[in-house]
Amino acid sequence: MTHIHDHSTVNTQYPDTRLPETVASSTTSAVSWGAIFAGAAAAASLSLILLMLGAGLGLTSVSPWENDGLEAGTVGIAAIGWLTFTQIVASGMGGYLAGRLRTKWVGTHTNEVYFRDTAHGFLAWAVAALVSAMLLTSTVSSIVGGSAKVVGSVAGGAAAATVGGAAGMANASSEGSGSPMDYFVNSMFRPGTPAAAPATPASPDAPAAAPAAPAPQQDLTPAQLNEVTGIFTNSITTGQLPPEDRQYVAQLIAQRTGISQQEAEQRVQTTYDKAQAKLKETKEKAQQVADTARKTTSYLMLWTFISLLAGAFVASLCATFGGRQRDL
Repeated sequence: MTHIHDHSTVNTQYPDTRLPETVASSTTSAVSWGAIFAGAAAAASLSLILLMLGAGLGLTSVSPWENDGLEAGTVGIAAIGWLTFTQIVASGMGGYLAGRLRTKWVGTHTNEVYFRDTAHGFLAWAVAALVSAMLLTSTVSSIVGGSAKVVGSVAGGAAAATVGGAAGMANASSEGSGSPMDYFVNSMFRPGTPAAAPATPASPDAPAAAPAAPAPQQDLTPAQLNEVTGIFTNSITTGQLPPEDRQYVAQLIAQRTGISQQEAEQRVQTTYDKAQAKLKETKEKAQQVADTARKTTSYLMLWTFISLLAGAFVASLCATFGGRQRDL
């Protein structure tokens, strides 16, 4: 009797309250998708608003006029700072809402609650990032793709300037588009200025000397002009002008302008050196533009990664704050 009385007393003083908690824990999901989507929507909307505000402020600080507006380096630093600020604020808001709005887990250990809140914040950030990527996919694609195209086209232009840039100038010259090669070739066939004869005192009775007859000039045919352009194109591509080609072009110049063969050869060599210097300058400028575009794209991608990483951390941390206030 004493044993039975003690058993009933134990059951009365310590009722089995674990059964409802066990049932509630097994039937309640560990993920509150409604809270996650709510936090993600808030984060994506706030991020969009802040990005538009940053773009507006950025456009007011730059100017196409020289010595007006902020420098490019300052604008880049400000853009990176604003992008990081946007990620931190928007992700923090989304993570806090995801933790605050999730359902209460009954009979769950404190460490497990902390982990779930952290996961809710991270999932809210991930969903917001995916939504933002889908909404802004055209803008992001145009930025990244445009930068990549600039790097590729400019780098290809530099390579073309090294290998086949002169051929491109020759094609433009044959089409009459006023290309640099067309200018260099035509400059060689300008009429020469005859040197003035030294002044000698003449007697009053001496008859006036008759003016020297100009040397006969022969017009170049389009075929000859294209041939000279091809010679220059090939020589600039290979890096040297063969002597026989220089002599041949000099003969055409002498026939066209009336200058001597030696002067014509000097003119050919001088023009060839100018064309090579112009091609080298174009190549260097193209390489500089390509390198600048590459560095800009690299910095943009690296800082975007850092800002997104910071946003994921802040969203997870703020979700634990929201979840803790939810359980109070």
